Amino acid sequence: MTPDTRRRWLALVILCLGDLMIVLDSTIVNVALPSIGNELAFSPTALVWVINAYLLTYGGFLLLGGRLGDLYGHRRLYLAGIVLFTLASLACGVAESRETLVIARAVQGIGGAVVSAVAMALIMNLFPEPAERAKAMGVFGFVMAGGGSLGVLLGGVLTDAFHWHWVFLVNIPVGVVVCALVLALLPAGVHIAGERRIDVAGAVTITLSLMLAVYAIVNGNEWGWASAATLGLLGSAAALLLLFLFIEWRIATPLVPLSLFRLHNLSVANAAAVLWAAAMFAWFFLSALYLQRVLGYTPMQVGLAFLPSNLIMAVFSLGLSAWMVTRYGLRLPLVAGLLLVAVGLLLFALAPVDGDFWWHVLPGMLLSGLGTGMAFNPLLLAAMDGVDERDSGLASGVVNTSFMMGGALGLAVLVSVAAARTDALQVAGAGSLAALNGGYQLAFLVAAVAAALAALLALWLKPSAAAGQGVAVVH
Repeated sequence: MTPDTRRRWLALVILCLGDLMIVLDSTIVNVALPSIGNELAFSPTALVWVINAYLLTYGGFLLLGGRLGDLYGHRRLYLAGIVLFTLASLACGVAESRETLVIARAVQGIGGAVVSAVAMALIMNLFPEPAERAKAMGVFGFVMAGGGSLGVLLGGVLTDAFHWHWVFLVNIPVGVVVCALVLALLPAGVHIAGERRIDVAGAVTITLSLMLAVYAIVNGNEWGWASAATLGLLGSAAALLLLFLFIEWRIATPLVPLSLFRLHNLSVANAAAVLWAAAMFAWFFLSALYLQRVLGYTPMQVGLAFLPSNLIMAVFSLGLSAWMVTRYGLRLPLVAGLLLVAVGLLLFALAPVDGDFWWHVLPGMLLSGLGTGMAFNPLLLAAMDGVDERDSGLASGVVNTSFMMGGALGLAVLVSVAAARTDALQVAGAGSLAALNGGYQLAFLVAAVAAALAALLALWLKPSAAAGQGVAVVH
């Protein structure tokens, strides 16, 4: 391995470490919510803002963050995002009031959005050779896929052994190390030459549209999906999205060039990402609820239950997935992986109220982990296939937005489905645990259908634009 190659792979590790902070933060805080609520005197309705404040700004700033990276340099924006996220983590960790914590969480979301939007672009540009790119994206895919379930375990450890403040303070030393090593290892890179004019109207409309949509989605279950508030917010988000598209069509320097979506694989991969994210969020969150509320697991036991799937994801993401992409192309491992996820979710849909870990939990975990490890790498590669380096940050922001919106909307819908089924079973005379489990079973079944539909979409992928450079074609 040459010094330049060694430097690039070390840079990949640092980029993944920074992104892992962001991914962990989406789940690590969930475990600490009861402790936060008790100490800072949050009401049950106000406590959700510890999560929602982060989701709102994170979802709203992904596209803008990616485009700013293209305009002003990916490394510069990545560093700015890490610094902002780290400082906001410090503010969260020392917060002594509800208001301070919620505001700091919102700032965390902005920093997290910028980091997530440009990290994948940096990796794509660091590894232009197709075989190395497949390996690098496999590592990054494992961090994105496995970080959420790792956060459940780490959150339980930090909250139980120390204090809820440490779920935020643990980011400080990591952020400092990442900033120092990014400066030392990453080249400054390129940005769009000439006048770097920001499409302010487009930035404002798409950011507001995404924030309104996220706000409606995360509150839909509480307000009711047919309520005036939910429909009004979703309608406003849709109107702003249409206005954004009109602006982008007319303006000379758009925030999002609409020609980007003429790339076939990018469009197909993002559509599949929306459906798969819904299924994957169901796996992470609904299986954790099943283990805790139905089987009576502690937070630590829930985290350990996810460990086998994390290990199998690591095995595939850190080597086998790249080999499969090189050998069989993008489509076959993506379709096979998504179908395995669907089967794993079907097994969870059959888990009984007195389920046994070895028979009713582990098989679904292993299949879901195996499928995710196989599919994440080719999906990310397909979403960036054929994208010019000048638009790589934007394309990265688009796929992250697809995952974010698909996951948030899918989880909200699936929780509603589970709650409605539970209520119906209780009215029919079922016991509370049996009714709760029946709701989860139906939600898992719907999630399995979403994963299967994502697999069907993936069949439409075309041969990779990089096929002529050494990457296997899509068979």
